[in-house]
Amino acid sequence: MRNTNIVIRKRIALLFVLAVTIMFLLIIRIAYIQFVRGDELSKKAATYRMREVPVEAKRGTIYDRNMNELVTSISSDSIYAIPSHVKDKEGTAKKLAEILNMDEEDILKKLKRKSSFEWIKRKIDWDTAQKIKALKLNGIGFAEESKRFYKQGALAPHILGFTGVDNQGLIGIEKTFDDQLKGVPGQIMVEYDAAGREIPHAMHEYISPQQGNNLVLTIDQTIQYFVERELDKIVDKYNPTNAVIIVMDPKTGEILAMGNRPTFNPNNWQDYRSSIWDRNPSIWYNYEPGSTFKIITAAAALEENVVEMDEHFYCPGYIKVADRRIHCWKHGGHGSETFVEVVQNSCNSGFIEVGLDLGKEKFYKYIKAFGFGQLTNIELPGEARGIVINEKDATNLNLATMAMGQSIAVTPIQLITAVSAAVNGGHLLKPYLVKEIRDSENKVVKEFKPQKVRQVISEDTSQRLRKLLERVVLYGTGKNAYVEGYPAGGKTGTAQVVGSSGGYVSGKYVASFAGFAPVDDPRIAVLIMIREPKGGVYFGGQVAAPVFAPLARDILRYMGVPEKRDMERPKKPFEIPKQVMEVEVPNVVNLPLSEAQKELRSAGLAFQVKGNGKMVYRQIPEEGAVVESGTTVLLDTTQPAELQDGKVTMPDLTGCTIKEAGMLLESIDLHLEASGSGLAASQSVKPGTKVSKGTTVKVIFKPPGKSKQP
Repeated sequence: MRNTNIVIRKRIALLFVLAVTIMFLLIIRIAYIQFVRGDELSKKAATYRMREVPVEAKRGTIYDRNMNELVTSISSDSIYAIPSHVKDKEGTAKKLAEILNMDEEDILKKLKRKSSFEWIKRKIDWDTAQKIKALKLNGIGFAEESKRFYKQGALAPHILGFTGVDNQGLIGIEKTFDDQLKGVPGQIMVEYDAAGREIPHAMHEYISPQQGNNLVLTIDQTIQYFVERELDKIVDKYNPTNAVIIVMDPKTGEILAMGNRPTFNPNNWQDYRSSIWDRNPSIWYNYEPGSTFKIITAAAALEENVVEMDEHFYCPGYIKVADRRIHCWKHGGHGSETFVEVVQNSCNSGFIEVGLDLGKEKFYKYIKAFGFGQLTNIELPGEARGIVINEKDATNLNLATMAMGQSIAVTPIQLITAVSAAVNGGHLLKPYLVKEIRDSENKVVKEFKPQKVRQVISEDTSQRLRKLLERVVLYGTGKNAYVEGYPAGGKTGTAQVVGSSGGYVSGKYVASFAGFAPVDDPRIAVLIMIREPKGGVYFGGQVAAPVFAPLARDILRYMGVPEKRDMERPKKPFEIPKQVMEVEVPNVVNLPLSEAQKELRSAGLAFQVKGNGKMVYRQIPEEGAVVESGTTVLLDTTQPAELQDGKVTMPDLTGCTIKEAGMLLESIDLHLEASGSGLAASQSVKPGTKVSKGTTVKVIFKPPGKSKQP
């Protein structure tokens, strides 16, 4: 009995120790969970119990300079799913797919994902949202978002840009100022029970979004309408590849309007080819400016006192530079003329002479000072720098052609900025599009003011230049730009289009006009650029200048600029003299067909091939003939009868590399025996000699500078 009591006591003691131990361990576990992992487990519990519904911030409004709304945001429902709360996934996917016109499998994949939140479709219309709400589907909810709305449709879309589905700016001002416009998103925290039902009167936390800032642009909605109107007329009449009109305030650098064709409506930008909206031609298109660049040449020459207004020139219709004869646009030339008339007549010979007198160092000084080859840093993405030949590589021939607007490529925004500097007193100003940033309460957060980059020419030079350019409109090639009631100045331009592989594209031109008004106190500067107009008319004085007259008149009247009733009028009818761009036909006989075609393209000539051969045996017109640019040269590749006996004509290899000479000889079944290195200096068979196929020709190659034949 005693032993039994002892055993019972031991067992009770053991149980007590075990109970105390277990209790102690539980206390330690509770303390660990509560104090060590408390925050972590609390957050995990919240993720199962709480759901975050994002609340998108309202994007800021964009206004024109007069506070007219251009872009705003409107409310729109977006559909989301909480996959764990969707009981009938297949049925739900089917019902949603029918109403939303979506793929049922895509929706089902989202509903089966192990995530707490999935977007089904963003920013649907009101009617569609009501149909889905009426179904009362478990796990399907709605979030109110904002959708971008461009109130004026296709007005200045390349400036404004557009946004993506997440309201992020994709192009234009929407992209550049995305951080200012987008605001800060908020969220709603909703509590659910274990069955996935929203708990009534449970914890609902709302974190309100912060609306984005508003932008006030420099553009004027009315002036932009004028620009869009003229662009539509250009498209109807000439159907160009591209057309650009930029209106700038030359005193401030503010862009009052900027329009492009082709265009698009940013409300449904997805309906357009990306090539229409992904680049803004006003800031990225590089083109040779032609005679509009003569404004820069004249400004540099006057500032450097290289030329006097009454200095005399003589234009026989061409000027010889190095080994090239460069023709003036007027067949037969302008004869004797003063510098005033050189500008008025847009005389190539006169401007080339002025450019050469300036010299490379001074000319490049002004090319750089006016901002060519550099970004203007306008507030738009995708700006190009233009193309300027490296100064150390430039020759007198380059200098001559640049003086008249060739051998240099500019963008429209660069050119209008430079022209504004030339006529506003010589101040190069940074072009800009945004005047102010305002908060949601319309208080000014940041103001943008005119930025002077540098002084390029003096006020006196600018004043004299304005008077010279006025004469272009009164008596010269710009007579079609004459503005009734307002003295205006400007310069026409016609340039060939440069091909992607170099050389000019036959029959394709860029017509342009750069103008300003009034002459004594310029309020607007306008650039009109029309790329590849159709219909056989392509000169700047015929195509672009007539656009300036009604556009400038309407803008100046709208701005309240007083008209001048007693102003001087042109003393001749609005006539555009026939403008002929002439070139000298190069010799392409005895060249492989591909090389001959390349030569003709570089000279601005078209070609037609006769025969199926690989070698050119005859050409019409012949070498040295002076013809209009774009003339078709017949290339005859049919081997003459006298050569069908196994003989070929020996080509001139002078200046060819070893590889080029070898390929050329191989193409006519001759063999090369080369000695030396560099360029071909002499050959054992004289050019033009008829030799049998299979003949070996010895050619001596020498380094450049020692390669001329004796």
